[in-house]
Amino acid sequence: MQALRDRLTSAGYAFGWTVVRKLPEAWARGIFMLVAEVAWRRQGRGVQQLEANLRRVIGPDATGTQLRQVSRAGMRSYLRYWLEVFRFQAIPRETILSQMRATGAEKTAFAFMAAGRGVIFALPHMGNWEQAGAWIILRGAGSFTTVAERLRPERLFDRFVAFRESLGMEVLPLTGGTRSVFGVLAQRLRAGRLVCLPCDRDLTASGVEVTFFGEAARMAAGPAALAVQTGAALMPVTLWYEGEYWHAHIYDELPVPAEGTRKEKVAAMTQQMAGLFESGIREHPADWHMLQKVFVADLDPDRLAAVTAKALPAEGTDSAESAGAMESTAHAVTVSDARPGPDGASGAGSTGSADP
Repeated sequence: MQALRDRLTSAGYAFGWTVVRKLPEAWARGIFMLVAEVAWRRQGRGVQQLEANLRRVIGPDATGTQLRQVSRAGMRSYLRYWLEVFRFQAIPRETILSQMRATGAEKTAFAFMAAGRGVIFALPHMGNWEQAGAWIILRGAGSFTTVAERLRPERLFDRFVAFRESLGMEVLPLTGGTRSVFGVLAQRLRAGRLVCLPCDRDLTASGVEVTFFGEAARMAAGPAALAVQTGAALMPVTLWYEGEYWHAHIYDELPVPAEGTRKEKVAAMTQQMAGLFESGIREHPADWHMLQKVFVADLDPDRLAAVTAKALPAEGTDSAESAGAMESTAHAVTVSDARPGPDGASGAGSTGSADP
């Protein structure tokens, strides 16, 4: 059965990349918006979790009708993302540049790299990060590095890697490589390069618990750990849609605290990052494509406890300085970079890691 599911999954995504981009844009958009509407009305697990997450964003005083309106807009935004992924090769470079609206510290990021200092863009699952990646490359970044966990089937993983590499990204596989993922990322940053890491969800032992929309949530420690280790500039980014335009806000660098252990510095910076994500998501809740569990209250307590226990250091060791703590940066992107497929089920964006 698993082999059959793998073949069907691979065939579905192959159809998307080979057929959807050849359809007239209006037809393709109409089909994907219909899929969004059907998925929203079916109230499957993905939509239910999206609404549970959005309830934290819009607040407990919002009515059920208001929540449903936001989740409906959210599914339309989410399916727009998938439509653009499948049609991306058909989007002219001029359109990527002309229809992007960026605010904030874009010039500062380029100045850092021009001076030989690495930059880490840390992002939540908002808008279209592949488009934003293509845009920053076309703006002069040259390339950037990210991480991808191997997917099932392998052919699907290869397709996604090839797609992202075609946009100019360097994609590091989490497993099966000959070098440390963290080491390669650190090397790129020390060479003044750009690293991009989606990181608003992390359920590994390396995740940092933060306060997010007034509740406990777990986020990836990797971006902050890299900044502390290499001296690179950690700059959060939020993305959203407005009409036909893509938007990005690049926040100022989060400075490394002067005091505290490495672990304390990473935790403090991750909390600051969560606060900026919260601000951006609150302004554009429909463009936060989080159909999975991120808040601790939604997680299974026994499995969460088992995962957390793995992070406890052995007696007499310094967990903040341990190689395991640093190598966990790979999970900071791969476990958080999990978007279900267009139907709301776990798909090509999924890393295959189960929720605790």
